[in-house]
Amino acid sequence: MTETTTQRDSFTQRSLAMVERVGNKLPDPAILFIALLCIVWVLSWALSYIDYGLADPRTGDPLVIVNQLSGASMAAFFSSLVTNFSHFHPIGVVLVAMLGIGVAEHTGFINAGLRSMMSVTAKWLLTPMIILVGIVSHTAADAGYVLVIPLGGVIFYAAGRHPLAGIAAAFAGVSGGFSANFVPSAIDPMLQGITQAGAQIIDPAIILNPLNNFFFTASSSLLIIAVGWYITDKVVEPRLMASKLDDDLQDLPTMDPLQDNERRGLRAALWSMLIAVAVMVFVAYPADSAWRGPNGSLTELGAPLMGSIVALIFVLFLLPGIVYGIKAGTVKSSKDIIEGMTKAMHSMAYYLVIMFFIAQFIYAFSQSNLGILLALKGAAALKSMGLPSALTISGIVVLTGVVNMFVGSASAKWALLAPIFVPMLMELGISPDLAQAAYRVGDSATNIITPLMPYFPLVVVYAQRYIKTSGIGTITALMLPYSITFMVLWTLYLLAYWALGIPLGLQSSYTYG
Repeated sequence: MTETTTQRDSFTQRSLAMVERVGNKLPDPAILFIALLCIVWVLSWALSYIDYGLADPRTGDPLVIVNQLSGASMAAFFSSLVTNFSHFHPIGVVLVAMLGIGVAEHTGFINAGLRSMMSVTAKWLLTPMIILVGIVSHTAADAGYVLVIPLGGVIFYAAGRHPLAGIAAAFAGVSGGFSANFVPSAIDPMLQGITQAGAQIIDPAIILNPLNNFFFTASSSLLIIAVGWYITDKVVEPRLMASKLDDDLQDLPTMDPLQDNERRGLRAALWSMLIAVAVMVFVAYPADSAWRGPNGSLTELGAPLMGSIVALIFVLFLLPGIVYGIKAGTVKSSKDIIEGMTKAMHSMAYYLVIMFFIAQFIYAFSQSNLGILLALKGAAALKSMGLPSALTISGIVVLTGVVNMFVGSASAKWALLAPIFVPMLMELGISPDLAQAAYRVGDSATNIITPLMPYFPLVVVYAQRYIKTSGIGTITALMLPYSITFMVLWTLYLLAYWALGIPLGLQSSYTYG
């Protein structure tokens, strides 16, 4: 290795260490979101007196910043305090899935399964395998956050590698590569519908294919796996070697060979899982199945199967967990099953406290219209620059990434940005298909570095399982190399894809007019 390369690596490691130190000096995430809530209140009050001369893209009415300190807004805030929390989508997703996973972990099913898998998997293939599983998990909505990311840490730990590197690799696949997937998912028609509505502002007759980005997102999976693999093994894990794990780690798998009772339990558990999946396929396959959506698809938005993903995860871990426990002798009575669920909920206590304050912040931020103002001002500045098409598309990626730091939901953010970006780019001769592809790149790349993303605190909790002092700075420093590299290389990949004229997806185009 040359001296210049060594100096560059040393600078990178020092920079990431500084990010971690600064980030971990921030207040506890719960306190941080209380502070952000107060900032939103004050900003909404200060900016509510200004006439921006902008139209709200959702309604066409003049954009108004709503003062969250007004009597009416405060009354609405306190009257919805409970429902803001209880109806906050990530909470139900995490808790229901963790009930089933908790049983599977408590009885030893996950432990035995990982040890069996590790005995036939080369260590050097673990990173791409975990990133690949994270990418495929997009088909199952938010399942990757509660299933793949913690398992990434457990798998790396069982293999003698640093568990936080496994968490980082899984997080990169699940969230950083959110718009990369080999398999079509519900997000495709969801975004296409929003894009089409934005395009019809200019051209009421335009119709877009729901898979108008599929070729691009599928091939992007290879890019995310390759880049994520390199960053994990060459940047993230070497830096983590100096991070000592806690001494009191419990209930984590080792590489010890399976005992006879564990083999019997694992075989029976896997058979029960296979039978459950077969039954699900049998009842969902018929054309008139109740699991299909209004258009007859199992994967379309609104299909009962897609809406049941979390419940199915619960069952597909609960059932084999119980079967394993009975056959392996780790379950003596029904109390053992309930104890597994209880332990899982205990581990979620800190997460629930944080989620309470995140839910209140997101409510106030949404009600204030500050996010809409940020998006409109950013788009106007981008349009006024009069950049070449390639730089304009790059600007869309960057601006989306910035907005993503404040507005987490992919569909809600695109519903906000599409009526701005899509007509603006159509006027410049750029197709809605390309505008949507640029949005998806920017939307994915910064997911993994914003504490405002609802699942970010959950990743902090996963890391604290191994190093209790882990905080916001720890995860941000871990994920920053992925985020920056994904943003740059994925944007260049999109521009190269465009330059070569490779179709973005079905019935897609690059130009309009």
